[in-house]
Amino acid sequence: MRRFFLALLAAPALLAPLSLPAQVNEDELEQGQAPISFFNYEGPQARIETRDQIRGIGYSLGRIIFGAAGSAGARNRYFVIHVVGPAEGVKLDADIFGLGYDVGVDHIRNLRLIIQGYLEAAYAYNERDAALLAQYITIYNAVYRGDWDYVTGRYKGPVTAELNPAHAGLSIRFDEWPGQTLMLVPLGRPDSLSAIDTSAISDRQVVEELRKDDDMGIEQRQGMVDLKEREAEEAEQRAREQRQEAEEEQRLIDEERRHIEEERRRIDEERRIAGEPEQPERQEPAGRPQQEPPAAPGSSATDRAEQAGQEPPGQEDRDSRERELDAQEEALDRRQEAVEEKREDARRDEEFADQKREEAREERENIARDQQALINEEPRKETGPGIIAAIIESQDSPLGRIIRVSPETGEELGRSTVNMINTRTIYSVNGRLFAIAGENRGGGAVRLIEVDPESLETKAQGNDDIHPQSPLWVSGADLFAVTVTGGTPYLGRFNYQLTRLARSSAAVHPFASVLFGDGFLLTQRPDGSALVLNPQTLAEP
Repeated sequence: MRRFFLALLAAPALLAPLSLPAQVNEDELEQGQAPISFFNYEGPQARIETRDQIRGIGYSLGRIIFGAAGSAGARNRYFVIHVVGPAEGVKLDADIFGLGYDVGVDHIRNLRLIIQGYLEAAYAYNERDAALLAQYITIYNAVYRGDWDYVTGRYKGPVTAELNPAHAGLSIRFDEWPGQTLMLVPLGRPDSLSAIDTSAISDRQVVEELRKDDDMGIEQRQGMVDLKEREAEEAEQRAREQRQEAEEEQRLIDEERRHIEEERRRIDEERRIAGEPEQPERQEPAGRPQQEPPAAPGSSATDRAEQAGQEPPGQEDRDSRERELDAQEEALDRRQEAVEEKREDARRDEEFADQKREEAREERENIARDQQALINEEPRKETGPGIIAAIIESQDSPLGRIIRVSPETGEELGRSTVNMINTRTIYSVNGRLFAIAGENRGGGAVRLIEVDPESLETKAQGNDDIHPQSPLWVSGADLFAVTVTGGTPYLGRFNYQLTRLARSSAAVHPFASVLFGDGFLLTQRPDGSALVLNPQTLAEP
């Protein structure tokens, strides 16, 4: 389908910008029909942050939540709300990860790195597991973006109370993240590999999105299978330990109950010998083990006292001992309840392990089928080097990419990583491609760039800020563009290495045109009046 721009035809040298008809990439805009593909800022940056600096944003928030805080961060920047409410059936608790209006994140790679750091600090995940979970969390939030029925049906009331229906989830466009993002991180079992609910973030819809990738998301899905199998092993181990602890505690409780019962029989025998009224028969609590038959005569406290030549214990002493035994039995009843709770926890852990193992088994089978399908696919036919064109990825700006297209089929063969190229400024000079690219948003910047015509990767980037609406002019071995210094526009002259050689002595109109003459150039002042400059020094004559 030929829907791309007019291609750049081979020529020894072109000193005019590529005049390419504007064509919007409809595949990127039709979210309902295409797989979820995040539209990131790919262009020059005003500042470069290291991976550790980006990860550290989330890590610092995680440390606060790890310390049992209910929230962390500032609402105009990055923030987290930790929401754990009373049980509501199978509904989930969640961490709400918000992006305020002043955030600078503009690439899904960096957003995932921030979430990864958060998970490492808040829930002690290792780097690999945290990175995997961060990827699933972003896809999960993109899948359910705007689906308020899903959110209210899946999450507890205190969670939804913190949300705005229009902002719940994650947009696929980076320019819709600031101030419009409340991501849901579903919580599972604390202090374990299951701190994040992996079943929720890897449900059928999320996996189907992964399967739409060219590689069908095999690596990520295998990573989730591995994590779920380790969750099952951890839950099984916890269940074994709980059962062992319960059995040991039950043994101790039974032994103490036997001692209590033996003491009660002694007291009853003493009362009989002393001629005291018989005590009402005590009801054994349900579930208590059968006790041994009464001890043989001669073992009562009275007999022992007589044998020792002491005064036999009186009624007051027996009553006191009875009360003490009652208190001991009450304490044992409480311990018995704890044992039953531990057994129930072990049962739940075993069920959880079975669930995770079944999910892992089913997905492993699906992965095997998808791997076979990839093997059976016919290899793509080579169509030659293709021709250079450009494509716009927005309906309201000329920003887009340089692409390579097959002249026979119109198939796109490759595209530039940078997606913020001003397609009206692309120049080809002696086989070299120059353009203005970028956006003054977040950490972005507008700069001159050179693109390798073979790989379509950025070969070089200038250091000077360029006016976002500036054209690009070429004269001889020089490039000209409107630069910005301290908010004031000037005309700049650059070499092919994108180094600035001169800057006009006078300010120019931000939308000025440039006319090259014999030994001069003509442009415009901020008031629109004519400005004549030396084309080398950019000084006024």
